[in-house]
Amino acid sequence: MNQRQVLGRYGEARAAVYLEDQGYQIVERNWRCRDGEIDLIATLESQFVFVEVKTRKGSGFGHPFEAITVEKMARMRLLAAQWCRAHQVNPIKIRLDAISVLISGGRISIEHLKQVSL
Repeated sequence: MNQRQVLGRYGEARAAVYLEDQGYQIVERNWRCRDGEIDLIATLESQFVFVEVKTRKGSGFGHPFEAITVEKMARMRLLAAQWCRAHQVNPIKIRLDAISVLISGGRISIEHLKQVSL
């Protein structure tokens, strides 16, 4: 695993802990199919939440949320629908979220955007 992958996995682990602290239950991590990967799938009450996690070490390449494009969100919608079909989940009770994990100056900052729609 290269440094970028290690950083990404670290950010995903921190995001999962953050979500659990907020009352979410993690259902799956790094769910993959032929069309891509969903970083985290969680539930909150009766809603499934599909989460894209972006992690950056410093802001030299911009804020982590800047890496979430319209194309990325379209792929997330496709992947969420595929996961719902595979797990026989009603796609009406889903939400797409994004979490940024920014590591800078020895500090970790986590931001959570709910119901992302680009």
